[in-house]
Amino acid sequence: MKLNLLCYLLLALTAMGSTLLPHPLVMWFLLASVLTFLIYGADKLAARKAWRRVPESTLLLFGFAGGWPGAIAGQQIFRHKTQKQPFRRYFMISVVLNIAVLMAVYWFRTNVM
Repeated sequence: MKLNLLCYLLLALTAMGSTLLPHPLVMWFLLASVLTFLIYGADKLAARKAWRRVPESTLLLFGFAGGWPGAIAGQQIFRHKTQKQPFRRYFMISVVLNIAVLMAVYWFRTNVM
């Protein structure tokens, strides 16, 4: 459970860090993608060494939270979570939901303000 807590702590630090930089939304996606990529790499290493793994729900949440570009890169580079069909389906759903939420926020901000 400590590994999962560490992942969420890093995500919270990423969120705080992105607010301090110019263009916070762009920086959030960039930092969340880098963090997600690193977590996929750490999870692949843990899988090979039979260490404690990052839960799939955490990987999916990081993808939904905006780290899906890093998740896709991590899946391809580390060859991790590419064969597990239920995970891939849920991952694609989380990507579509993230893009839909992002489009809704953009539409709301441009039409209301």
